Amino acid sequence: MINYEENIEVRGARVHNLKNIDVTIPREKLVVITGLSGSGKSSLAFDTIYAEGQRRYIETFSAYARQFLGGLERPDVDKIDGLSPVIAIEQKTTSKSPRSTVGTITEIYDFLRLLYARAGDAYSYNTGEKMVSYSDQQIKDLIIESYRDKKINILAPVIKSRKGHYRELFEQIAKQGFVKVRVDGEIVDIIKGMKVDRYKTHDIEIVIDRLKVTDSGDLDKRLSETINTAMYSGNDVLMVLEEGALEPRYFSRDLMCPTTGISYPSPEPNTFSFNSPKGMCSKCNGLGHVYEVNENKIFPNKKLSVKSGGIAPLGEYKKSWAFKQIETIAQRYGFELTDPISKIPEEAINILLNGGHEVFEVDSKTLGVKRNYKIDYEGISNFIKNQFEQADSTSIKRWAKEYMDKITCPTCLGSRLRKESLNFKIDERNIAELAHLDIGELADFFEELEKKLSGNQLKIAEEIIKEIRARIRFLLDVGLEYLSLHRSSKSLSGGEAQRIRLATQIGSQLVGVLYILDEPSIGLHQRDNDRLIKSLESLRDIGNSVIVVEHDRDMIERADHVIDIGPEAGRHGGEIISEGTPDALKFHHTLTADYITGVKKIEVPKKRRKGNGKSITLSGCTGNNLKDVTVSFPLGQMIGVTGVSGSGKSTLVNETLYPIMNAHYFNGVKKPMPYKKIKGLEHIDKVIDINQSPIGRTPRSNPATYTGVFSEIRNLFTKTPEAAIRGYKPGRFSFNVKGGRCETCQGGGLRVIEMNFLPDVYVECETCNGKRFNRETLEIRYKGKSIADVLEMTINEAVDFFENIPKIYRKLKTIQDVGLGYISLGQQSTTLSGGEAQRIKLATELSKRDTGNTFYILDEPTTGLHFEDIRVLMEVLDRLVDKGNTILVIEHNMDVIKMCDYLIDIGYEGGRGGGMVVAKGTPEEIIKDEKSYTATFLKRELQESVVTH
Repeated sequence: MINYEENIEVRGARVHNLKNIDVTIPREKLVVITGLSGSGKSSLAFDTIYAEGQRRYIETFSAYARQFLGGLERPDVDKIDGLSPVIAIEQKTTSKSPRSTVGTITEIYDFLRLLYARAGDAYSYNTGEKMVSYSDQQIKDLIIESYRDKKINILAPVIKSRKGHYRELFEQIAKQGFVKVRVDGEIVDIIKGMKVDRYKTHDIEIVIDRLKVTDSGDLDKRLSETINTAMYSGNDVLMVLEEGALEPRYFSRDLMCPTTGISYPSPEPNTFSFNSPKGMCSKCNGLGHVYEVNENKIFPNKKLSVKSGGIAPLGEYKKSWAFKQIETIAQRYGFELTDPISKIPEEAINILLNGGHEVFEVDSKTLGVKRNYKIDYEGISNFIKNQFEQADSTSIKRWAKEYMDKITCPTCLGSRLRKESLNFKIDERNIAELAHLDIGELADFFEELEKKLSGNQLKIAEEIIKEIRARIRFLLDVGLEYLSLHRSSKSLSGGEAQRIRLATQIGSQLVGVLYILDEPSIGLHQRDNDRLIKSLESLRDIGNSVIVVEHDRDMIERADHVIDIGPEAGRHGGEIISEGTPDALKFHHTLTADYITGVKKIEVPKKRRKGNGKSITLSGCTGNNLKDVTVSFPLGQMIGVTGVSGSGKSTLVNETLYPIMNAHYFNGVKKPMPYKKIKGLEHIDKVIDINQSPIGRTPRSNPATYTGVFSEIRNLFTKTPEAAIRGYKPGRFSFNVKGGRCETCQGGGLRVIEMNFLPDVYVECETCNGKRFNRETLEIRYKGKSIADVLEMTINEAVDFFENIPKIYRKLKTIQDVGLGYISLGQQSTTLSGGEAQRIKLATELSKRDTGNTFYILDEPTTGLHFEDIRVLMEVLDRLVDKGNTILVIEHNMDVIKMCDYLIDIGYEGGRGGGMVVAKGTPEEIIKDEKSYTATFLKRELQESVVTH
């Protein structure tokens, strides 16, 4: 009899390529599902177990709530028993909102806001003095003590440094029974006050009472009433002015600067939120950056004239209102529209950019009389800004953005908060300064903080500090000490986002949950792998079940139970080929077992390539944490950029080198991180960045459309006799064009069910049964196959099917060569992993005629790849380099690193401890460096191999 308390039982799973499998997964254990890329690991973990867990969760909702969600389809499985609540921690779940940061995702920033609201000290942004606040009783006592036997005026401030005549205000004050006001430092009757100059700025206070401070009993009651009235009229602020004195003294119920009288509202957590109007900077609305028009983008070539298109947003001369105005400006400032932009007077350029209003006279050449001309011009710069901020159309906003630069907000300097919020401090630091510290520095700050607090402040802060400390510790445990709370979640890699969610889940301390993770080791250096595995073990040890889809050798060896799926990928996979403890796995002689035991291995090359002797040298890089780095990239070799997570690899390559090269070869507009100079760009023809972003965001995108092979296939179908008789054109065989497609699903093959606060669900179209095309189109056959049949073929099948059609065969063969023979031609791009998308991009580039002089950049190409897939990929990359091209890979995988001809190791640590070149040279030279963490692990890989040079 099965004990469901100890196991999760999956019976008859047939999702995607799973072949009716049965599997028993022990509960409260660390279970690794491994196997070739595309063998069915994700189909079992996410599309079967997680999907069923999610469906059961939704079934617990009321009927009312379920009607808004629709029904989630049951995965194709006979039954799943012993399933506990499921949480999936995937790579694609990060918020892309510019308002989402590491601090908000982990909730650390929420606790920081609470800490500053309850225990922060406020300081004046004018004088830097500590702000004070008083109760009414304290104010009364201070007045009696400070002004004994003196005559004083008690004033209520109503206007502070603003222009206006304020007639209505004075009338209102008079109606309330007050007879005197203080205007710009002088106490006058209200009638005289009404004569103020409306064009000057004024300070106005109501004289609430004039009295002499004595010890009489009447004073106490009178003073209490006066203070109450003054606070009401002065919005919780009053001023005391001693007769004969020039400057008043301020008192406030709110926090107030004792010298200048400015006051802050009482702090609350929202005061420190950049997502709330109470805390956000009003200039950038809490985003930390603004868009500003760039004059050089409006006049990109100052040798051109206005007529020949020198003003880029307007283009070449045409009869329009804008050019008519420019002709008027030209008459006023004495230039011609045929003059180069560089010859136009500066005042005229200013009017062209910023606009102006002016009436002027000129002599009419024909009549010899003076005529009036009027300039009423908005200015190109203002027009672009208004279109960007106010236009409803995204295409117009995109057009405006082409002429703008994204810059740090000049008001809040990127902190996202208003100045009042930034002047609350704990241990001399404001909340934005803490958010900019990396997690390691933040941990040090909170380690010592309690010693620096005392009294009530310590009592209030103690519990909050404990919560913050615990969450910081979890982030350190998963190797993210180099991130800062300020870091935007948009800029996180898939692995980083996943590890943040893992840290958050560990912090939530849930018990009895089934966690499913998708390759959490992505982007993690071997050095930090141990900490990640310990985090997963701690999640297991508190009473949870953990399933990890993973290829990492250390993770497999540390698991309690390993499930190996295969034997191959796609249609040749989907079976359980071994399961049990890691030790038992080694005796099964599967591909995974053979690589772990060393029976199979990726061999170190017999000799390193020398390259072509040329190089690209990048000097003075200072972006993010880079410390004035200068690096040479030798051409004609495979270059590996290595280093611990957060050391600066992506900043150097993706944020500095690639934008420079992209701008040079293809006029790319992304601004590179700061650098001094670059030499050697003339030695290569083009740069290609092959990253892991999706090849398409809708089910309409697939490998056939992305690689362009679908166009060739459609052309082939139009040449069939039946298509020719019917007069079908290539568009007939497109699922994106009316005519040949199924109109029920509009060629999608699926219908979308919107799930409101859950991801959308796609269900198969009931008219075409997912075929995408109508009956007439499907009647056209090539070699017995319809266009829908072709889209269902795997790449391997299609290579054989089209082997006599060179144009199609060449493109399909390259997809097969990068190890993707198992995917189907029409597989939706939304179902492809990051690694698969990256390899489709690589195949697309490989199928083009290369110049033998191309610079390829790959960021972690081993993502989602089994040992065997890595071997296949490296063969393809080697062929590219052998043709004379240069490949640069950012990588942590030792199998790739050991095959590189030249390594650049960045470090030593992540974050503030990184940003330096630790070592460079061949792998054999790198391992001699004792300070390099990469060298330690690389040494083990190379020990058994001897390489000749």
